[in-house]
Amino acid sequence: MKRLLTIPLVLCLASISPGCGNVFIGGAIHPAVSTITGTVSFIQVNTIIANGSAIQVTFVTFLANGTTSSIGFCGDQSNQFLLNQAVTMNFTPGPPCATLVLVVIVT
Repeated sequence: MKRLLTIPLVLCLASISPGCGNVFIGGAIHPAVSTITGTVSFIQVNTIIANGSAIQVTFVTFLANGTTSSIGFCGDQSNQFLLNQAVTMNFTPGPPCATLVLVVIVT
C-alpha cells in the first residue's frame, strides 16, 4: 500500500517543484548500440573540424554481401582494424563521429 502512495506523491512534488528553481528529473539514458559485420576494405584517419574544434576521425569502409558501408569513428582507431579482415563490431552512432564499443574478428 505504501508503494502505491509513493508514485502519486512523487508526481505531485514534481509538478509543483519547477516553480522553485532548477529541478532535474531524469535517469540513465543509454544510446542505442549498432552492430555491423563485414570485411574491412578501407581505413583512413583524418582530422575534421566539429563545433569549432579539430578532432581525429577514423573512417572505415566495410564490404558485406556486395554492399559497402562507411563509418567514421572518434579518435585514431586504425589499430583496431586490418584490411581484408572480417569483423563484427558494436558502436554507438553520434555526431560528429561514432564511438567504437567492441571489435570481434570473424573466423
